[in-house]
Amino acid sequence: MSTLKDEVEVLRKIPLFAAMDPSKLKLLAYASDKVEFEDGQVLFRQGDAGDSAFIVLSGVADIISESGGSEVVVAQLRDHALIGEMSVFCDIPRSATVRANGRLTALKIGKGYFLELIKEFPELARRIIRELAFRLAKTTADLAAAERAARH
Repeated sequence: MSTLKDEVEVLRKIPLFAAMDPSKLKLLAYASDKVEFEDGQVLFRQGDAGDSAFIVLSGVADIISESGGSEVVVAQLRDHALIGEMSVFCDIPRSATVRANGRLTALKIGKGYFLELIKEFPELARRIIRELAFRLAKTTADLAAAERAARH
């Protein structure tokens, strides 16, 4: 059973939040809801409205792209990963489905509080934009590699 102090320590290990003052991390942990998911349980679905972001405390989350009735696991995120921030930050529908792969424990940060954090800490917005740009570049490279492999 994790305590508020444990959750603050986890937040401190996440590069996005590492520079935040400990009192702000405590407030973030307090304002978040600790949620648990069983194997196969969906955190959110592709196309859903982004009402929250999640920080994985323990476990593995499968990031799934759905197209034409089929599902492809495009990534797996583990401890300390931030999930779902793109749709919250950019106010767009979820770009993927996220499902627990085994037991998963996370902190759920509501959209309103997440956006308040960004207003208060502009550096957080810059880090999120960098992360989103990195993911886009990686996805583009992965798609190009998959297309090259399919041609050969």
